Amino acid sequence: MSFWDVPGIKAGVVTGDAAWALLQHAKTNGYAIPAFNCTSSSTINSVLEAGAKLNRPVMIQFSEGGAAFMAGKSLPNDKGKLQASILGAVAGAHLVRAVAPAYGIPVLVHSDHCAKKLLPWFDGMLEADEAFFKAHGEPLFSSHMLDLSEEPDEENIEICKKYLTRMAPMKCILEMEIGITGGVEDGVDNSGAAKEKLYSTPEDVFAVYEGLSPISPMFTIAAAFGNVHGVYKAGNVVLKPELLQEMQDYAKSKTGKDRPLNFVFHGGSGSEKHHIATALAAGVVKMNVDTDTQWAYWEGLLKFYKAKEGYLQGQ
Repeated sequence: MSFWDVPGIKAGVVTGDAAWALLQHAKTNGYAIPAFNCTSSSTINSVLEAGAKLNRPVMIQFSEGGAAFMAGKSLPNDKGKLQASILGAVAGAHLVRAVAPAYGIPVLVHSDHCAKKLLPWFDGMLEADEAFFKAHGEPLFSSHMLDLSEEPDEENIEICKKYLTRMAPMKCILEMEIGITGGVEDGVDNSGAAKEKLYSTPEDVFAVYEGLSPISPMFTIAAAFGNVHGVYKAGNVVLKPELLQEMQDYAKSKTGKDRPLNFVFHGGSGSEKHHIATALAAGVVKMNVDTDTQWAYWEGLLKFYKAKEGYLQGQ
């Protein structure tokens, strides 16, 4: 069955049951929806153009810092308010909704890592979701991510439960992180973290499932299996995607359900194909890409300038 046969799927932004069914189609058919961090109309358009050329669904996501850039770095973005980040993410979501149907592919709109200190940003986006839901019967965004991996696991899960309870009536999907992704993302620096923190345990992950599944099935887990943000040299990072299958097996032993967990692969840039294949086989439904595309964007500008340098300098 093609993804076009998923009930409710369409060209343009998809949410709710259709978005969740698309992720389940990916899981069943051994692929993941690629999620790209965007910071401008041109980066949004480039992702949509690539998806259209390949006839594949894509996910456009905004980080807190990227959303602030989207609105404009000169705007106030006060600690505890993050008004520019809220404005940029909401504006970006509306832009994607306006242009995505023209590209002829299904698109999910997502917000990336939200640490505890960034919860005002999350609250602002949810308010926009609720207003859009009241007017149109669906949330503005397809999904949001809470990254409370810096907090104790119990607190992480409790806060996720609170927000999923708020999101569930809109059928908005929650992504959460258990264990940490190495490197630096949106001001959260995990580059010096102890190596054992980079690997979640089956018990850790199943505790998330136990906490969230009674509220809504619409959640994904960014479990740690050695992931690091950015592109890294071979040997500097030890990815262990086989751990994801161990987590699935443990969850199955507890629930009797086959592959009940839906995983997200963070730090995807520079990953080797065999690691990606192992992760997909274990139930990864979304894979994040940022550094690779940032570099491709910059390199494209650089090559254009060098090719046209004489002309540009002569203007």
